[in-house]
Amino acid sequence: MSLNQTSHSRRIQKTPDVIGGDACIGKTRIAAWMLIQARKLGMTDEEIRTRYDPPLGQADLDAAWEYYQQNREEIEEAIRENEEA
Repeated sequence: MSLNQTSHSRRIQKTPDVIGGDACIGKTRIAAWMLIQARKLGMTDEEIRTRYDPPLGQADLDAAWEYYQQNREEIEEAIRENEEA
């Protein structure tokens, strides 16, 4: 892990056998691309946070938004792949 990574980016993990290795929030099975897609569909942060059990925190969403800014192509490709499936 780079010393330049923020606390937000440390919340994102990739595990080969979890959601196909996609970037997820911590050790959950909630992929960052899922959160980005929900936001693109017009959901508010509050709606997204409470959609999951247990609910996500704002820091989790902030980490996903930051990850998207730094890895836009990866997230857009994951969204495309999911829509095609």
